[in-house]
Amino acid sequence: MSDLAKYSEKNFENIKHINEYGEEFWYARELQIVLEYVQWRRFYDVIERAKIACENSGKSISDHFANVGKMVEIGSGAARRVDDIMLSRYACYLIVMNGDPKKEVIALGQTYFAVKARQQELVDNFDTLTEEQRRLAIRNEMIKHNKLLADAANKAGVVEPRDYAIFQNYGYKGLYGGMDMKAIHKHKGLKKSQKILDHMGSTELAANLFRATQTEEKLRRENIKGKEKANKTHYDVGVKVRKTIKELGGTMPEDLPTPDKSIKQIEREIEKKKLK
Repeated sequence: MSDLAKYSEKNFENIKHINEYGEEFWYARELQIVLEYVQWRRFYDVIERAKIACENSGKSISDHFANVGKMVEIGSGAARRVDDIMLSRYACYLIVMNGDPKKEVIALGQTYFAVKARQQELVDNFDTLTEEQRRLAIRNEMIKHNKLLADAANKAGVVEPRDYAIFQNYGYKGLYGGMDMKAIHKHKGLKKSQKILDHMGSTELAANLFRATQTEEKLRRENIKGKEKANKTHYDVGVKVRKTIKELGGTMPEDLPTPDKSIKQIEREIEKKKLK
């Protein structure tokens, strides 16, 4: 059994705090322990890289990384002040994205914070939405991020439409255990005119959104150049997402049920209700 089986989302939920304004945050010292960094110095280096990524994304570092001090017991009733940092969910996300990729718990952290961060970006009350509302929200986000992914791939050297189709297939192959877009289409029993993303449930859409966002960020972050390297990057990210789903006991994307209604049908029903 993999070491990752020891972990779950509760590891990160258990160290989450809520301030007087109802806002969630994490302490860096506690996150350090969960992410298995023995030395604060090494973990602080990761935090510094995350701050740079935060600044490069156009966000204020002070909004997501707040220096604080707290008293800790050192024995015999004595205490001393220890520097710590209050982290937003986005800060935690940047930290795990800059963490040691050899640590299996980092993979879980990346999934947890990335998916939760994306959900927050979609809508604040994501957890209260119906399945159809979730599908619409993630599908719309997928459209936006596919454009960003296409731009990142273009900068990496994937220029021609045919090359981009190949690039996309590499991502699907990684996530779907070797199945390309055509095979997924057939597996779902869809017509040629039907888009596979319009016939996915929210869980499957979320896995594909994670694949797209992480590939885009990796292409940009590592300044990857060349079609072959871009294809491999997309494939590798897909494999990593699939592996994480498996380690967490989730259902493989190709085994998830195909919804009865397509995204287009849901959108048409919403429009009809507006006209009434």
